Amino acid sequence: NSLETKTAYPAAAVAVLLAAVIALTGNWPFDNRRQYFIATDYVENLLSAIEPNGLLLTMDWQVASPMFYAQEIEERRRDVKVVDVKLLHRLWYFDYLKRAYPSFIERSRAQVDAFVADLTAWEHDPQAYANDQALTRRINTSFQEMLHAMIANENQVAPVYITEDLPFADRREPELTKWLNQSYQFVARGLVFKLENNQDFHDSPDLELRLRGLADGTLRFEKDDVVNLKVLPVYTSMLVNRGRYLALFNQHARAIAAFKQALALNPTYAVAQQGLRESTSKVRTP
Repeated sequence: NSLETKTAYPAAAVAVLLAAVIALTGNWPFDNRRQYFIATDYVENLLSAIEPNGLLLTMDWQVASPMFYAQEIEERRRDVKVVDVKLLHRLWYFDYLKRAYPSFIERSRAQVDAFVADLTAWEHDPQAYANDQALTRRINTSFQEMLHAMIANENQVAPVYITEDLPFADRREPELTKWLNQSYQFVARGLVFKLENNQDFHDSPDLELRLRGLADGTLRFEKDDVVNLKVLPVYTSMLVNRGRYLALFNQHARAIAAFKQALALNPTYAVAQQGLRESTSKVRTP
């Protein structure tokens, strides 16, 4: 029995080690982050589309989080004002905005103060608002008025941008979505829309996106990885939005390039395929 026990221990150790090696080898493409530039490139691609002193509004935490790190820790592009619309429902966030972007807050001081007063009352007694429709309407109205003021006032002094979730956030911010669609033209530029006050063609350079590891096969992602669920769809949809915008103003050769870039990331993307077919037919037609 003693001999069997002594023999069993090394055998068991080898089995455990072998299992660990197999697991490590099989999961190495998922676990190895040595060449992982997804977040870095995402921030760089976002910032490359935003002109100096621009305002970026987003509801996407995959945007807000790495941008916060880039600005606060790496101290990059501190001129860009990044505002997470969802966090505007938290009092502490206004303390941060006042410190980070004092001039931005000052330009809409009256509306900010009105909403903060309502928000303070709500945080003190949320049940009162739940039981009183008039109070609920008041805080919702003051929130929308603040957002409108922030965008309109900032647009007087600097360009304003939004991420691609805001024009389609009907369920989360229906009033904001409706107002944006009625008030501005969305000009696709890189991974963001620039808000323009008229429906003219607003030309801008075709930006070169950094896409290291995103869809070149050097990295593998689980199906439920945030890259597949959140990040990659933003790239493909914004490239299609860019192509559609250019095609709308008969810039079909440039539109074709945008559609092809979207298809390079997702060859089965139907709207990109359709856009490519339509622009290609227009180019071929005298």
